[in-house]
Amino acid sequence: MTPLPLWAEILVGALLLLSGVLALISALGLHRLPNFFSRMHAPAITAALGVWAVALASILYFSLHHGRLELQSWLIILLLAVTAPVTTTLLARAALFRKRTETEPKDRPGTM
Repeated sequence: MTPLPLWAEILVGALLLLSGVLALISALGLHRLPNFFSRMHAPAITAALGVWAVALASILYFSLHHGRLELQSWLIILLLAVTAPVTTTLLARAALFRKRTETEPKDRPGTM
């Protein structure tokens, strides 16, 4: 096992630290924001950036460690880019449907 150059260790450490800070911001957003729709927005952005930082750190570390380009971690970013908007849309639609059914009057003509 060959040690990494100092600049690489510092860069990987900085990316991992950035990811941790973004995860903390996500957690604070979940805790402080007032309603469901607000809570969906802030953590989605910061958590995605945190995952990007971890994946980039992984690509850099393993590419330098093995001496060739290692892009397996890129798959995580691609899956996150595909699934996160779909999940967010489904959660928002479910919450909106639930909100409408809770506030809709029961004895309105045409409703059961």
